[in-house]
Amino acid sequence: MPQAQITIRRAVCADVPAIVRLLANDPLGSQREDCSDPLPEGYYTAFEELERSPHEELVVVELSGEVVGTLQLTFLRSLTYQGRKRAQVEAVNVAERCRGQGIGRRLLEWAIQRARQEGCFMVQLTSHKTRTRAHHFYEELGFVASHEGMKLYL
Repeated sequence: MPQAQITIRRAVCADVPAIVRLLANDPLGSQREDCSDPLPEGYYTAFEELERSPHEELVVVELSGEVVGTLQLTFLRSLTYQGRKRAQVEAVNVAERCRGQGIGRRLLEWAIQRARQEGCFMVQLTSHKTRTRAHHFYEELGFVASHEGMKLYL
Protein backbone atom coordinates (compact mmCIF):
# COMPACT_ATOMS: atom_id res chain seq x y z
CA MET A 1 0.00 0.00 0.00
CA PRO A 2 1.43 3.40 -0.90
CA GLN A 3 2.20 5.13 2.40
CA ALA A 4 1.51 8.60 1.00
CA GLN A 5 -2.22 7.81 0.91
CA ILE A 6 -2.43 7.13 4.66
CA THR A 7 -2.85 10.01 7.10
CA ILE A 8 -3.05 9.63 10.89
CA ARG A 9 -4.54 12.66 12.62
CA ARG A 10 -6.46 13.67 15.70
CA ALA A 11 -10.16 13.06 15.37
CA VAL A 12 -12.56 15.98 15.02
CA CYS A 13 -16.23 16.03 15.95
CA ALA A 14 -17.26 15.42 12.35
CA ASP A 15 -15.42 12.06 12.51
CA VAL A 16 -17.60 10.69 15.32
CA PRO A 17 -20.15 8.92 13.06
CA ALA A 18 -17.37 7.25 11.04
CA ILE A 19 -15.59 6.17 14.25
CA VAL A 20 -18.78 4.70 15.70
CA ARG A 21 -19.42 2.79 12.44
CA LEU A 22 -15.89 1.35 12.65
CA LEU A 23 -16.38 0.32 16.27
CA ALA A 24 -19.73 -1.29 15.46
CA ASN A 25 -18.46 -3.24 12.45
CA ASP A 26 -17.51 -6.48 14.19
CA PRO A 27 -19.34 -9.11 16.25
CA LEU A 28 -18.46 -7.56 19.62
CA GLY A 29 -18.94 -3.92 18.61
CA SER A 30 -22.25 -4.61 16.93
CA GLN A 31 -23.61 -5.64 20.34
CA ARG A 32 -22.57 -2.47 22.15
CA GLU A 33 -22.61 0.41 19.65
CA ASP A 34 -25.62 2.26 18.24
CA CYS A 35 -25.19 3.68 14.72
CA SER A 36 -28.65 5.19 14.48
CA ASP A 37 -29.00 8.55 12.76
CA PRO A 38 -28.70 10.82 14.58
CA LEU A 39 -26.18 9.17 16.88
CA PRO A 40 -26.99 9.06 20.58
CA GLU A 41 -25.74 12.23 22.26
CA GLY A 42 -23.47 10.20 24.57
CA TYR A 43 -20.98 9.73 21.75
CA TYR A 44 -20.60 13.49 21.31
CA THR A 45 -20.39 14.09 25.06
CA ALA A 46 -17.61 11.51 25.28
CA PHE A 47 -15.82 13.04 22.29
CA GLU A 48 -15.91 16.51 23.85
CA GLU A 49 -14.48 15.16 27.10
CA LEU A 50 -11.71 13.28 25.27
CA GLU A 51 -10.92 16.35 23.20
CA ARG A 52 -10.53 18.53 26.33
CA SER A 53 -8.33 16.07 28.21
CA PRO A 54 -4.55 16.54 28.00
CA HIS A 55 -4.22 12.81 28.72
CA GLU A 56 -6.29 11.50 25.82
CA GLU A 57 -5.74 11.35 22.08
CA LEU A 58 -8.39 9.96 19.78
CA VAL A 59 -7.01 9.54 16.28
CA VAL A 60 -8.27 8.40 12.91
CA VAL A 61 -6.59 6.97 9.86
CA GLU A 62 -7.59 8.44 6.53
CA LEU A 63 -7.02 6.60 3.28
CA SER A 64 -7.54 8.91 0.33
CA GLY A 65 -9.66 11.21 2.52
CA GLU A 66 -11.89 8.47 4.00
CA VAL A 67 -11.74 7.49 7.70
CA VAL A 68 -10.78 3.79 7.71
CA GLY A 69 -9.25 3.35 11.16
CA THR A 70 -9.22 4.64 14.70
CA LEU A 71 -7.39 4.31 18.00
CA GLN A 72 -7.59 5.96 21.41
CA LEU A 73 -4.38 6.61 23.34
CA THR A 74 -4.47 7.47 27.04
CA PHE A 75 -1.46 8.62 29.03
CA LEU A 76 -1.51 7.24 32.58
CA ARG A 77 0.52 8.27 35.58
CA SER A 78 0.58 6.27 38.80
CA LEU A 79 2.87 5.59 41.71
CA THR A 80 3.78 2.16 40.36
CA TYR A 81 6.97 1.75 38.38
CA GLN A 82 8.49 4.61 40.40
CA GLY A 83 5.87 7.04 39.12
CA ARG A 84 6.72 6.59 35.46
CA LYS A 85 4.13 7.25 32.77
CA ARG A 86 2.61 4.61 30.49
CA ALA A 87 0.26 4.67 27.53
CA GLN A 88 -2.96 2.68 27.21
CA VAL A 89 -4.20 1.79 23.73
CA GLU A 90 -7.96 1.36 23.35
CA ALA A 91 -10.58 0.96 20.65
CA VAL A 92 -8.27 -0.03 17.80
CA ASN A 93 -10.23 -0.67 14.65
CA VAL A 94 -9.53 -0.75 10.92
CA ALA A 95 -12.31 -1.05 8.35
CA GLU A 96 -12.74 -4.71 7.43
CA ARG A 97 -12.08 -4.11 3.74
CA CYS A 98 -8.76 -2.40 4.60
CA ARG A 99 -7.35 -5.05 6.93
CA GLY A 100 -4.17 -6.82 5.92
CA GLN A 101 -2.83 -3.75 4.10
CA GLY A 102 -0.51 -2.44 6.83
CA ILE A 103 -2.87 0.26 8.13
CA GLY A 104 -3.19 -1.26 11.60
CA ARG A 105 0.58 -1.68 11.82
CA ARG A 106 1.12 1.98 10.90
CA LEU A 107 -1.50 3.02 13.45
CA LEU A 108 0.10 1.03 16.28
CA GLU A 109 3.59 2.17 15.31
CA TRP A 110 2.29 5.75 15.45
CA ALA A 111 0.88 5.09 18.96
CA ILE A 112 4.18 3.60 20.15
CA GLN A 113 6.13 6.56 18.81
CA ARG A 114 3.65 8.99 20.34
CA ALA A 115 4.05 7.23 23.72
CA ARG A 116 7.82 7.63 23.45
CA GLN A 117 7.37 11.34 22.71
CA GLU A 118 5.29 11.66 25.90
CA GLY A 119 8.04 9.97 27.94
CA CYS A 120 6.14 6.75 28.52
CA PHE A 121 8.10 3.64 29.45
CA MET A 122 5.37 1.19 28.44
CA VAL A 123 2.48 0.82 26.02
CA GLN A 124 -0.28 -1.49 27.19
CA LEU A 125 -3.54 -2.71 25.75
CA THR A 126 -6.25 -5.25 26.26
CA SER A 127 -7.87 -7.37 23.59
CA HIS A 128 -10.96 -9.54 23.93
CA LYS A 129 -10.13 -13.23 24.27
CA THR A 130 -12.07 -14.02 21.10
CA ARG A 131 -9.91 -11.73 18.95
CA THR A 132 -7.18 -14.28 18.27
CA ARG A 133 -6.09 -12.65 15.00
CA ALA A 134 -5.63 -9.35 16.83
CA HIS A 135 -3.56 -11.11 19.51
CA HIS A 136 -1.21 -12.46 16.85
CA PHE A 137 -1.00 -8.99 15.28
CA TYR A 138 -0.06 -7.38 18.62
CA GLU A 139 2.51 -10.09 19.35
CA GLU A 140 4.14 -9.41 15.96
CA LEU A 141 4.56 -5.80 17.10
CA GLY A 142 6.31 -6.96 20.30
CA PHE A 143 3.43 -6.93 22.78
CA VAL A 144 3.52 -9.72 25.37
CA ALA A 145 0.45 -11.30 26.98
CA SER A 146 1.78 -10.78 30.51
CA HIS A 147 -1.44 -10.28 32.51
CA GLU A 148 -4.94 -11.66 32.81
CA GLY A 149 -7.48 -8.85 32.40
CA MET A 150 -10.72 -8.69 34.35
CA LYS A 151 -13.77 -6.43 34.19
CA LEU A 152 -16.73 -5.75 36.42
CA TYR A 153 -19.63 -4.18 34.55
CA LEU A 154 -21.71 -1.79 36.64
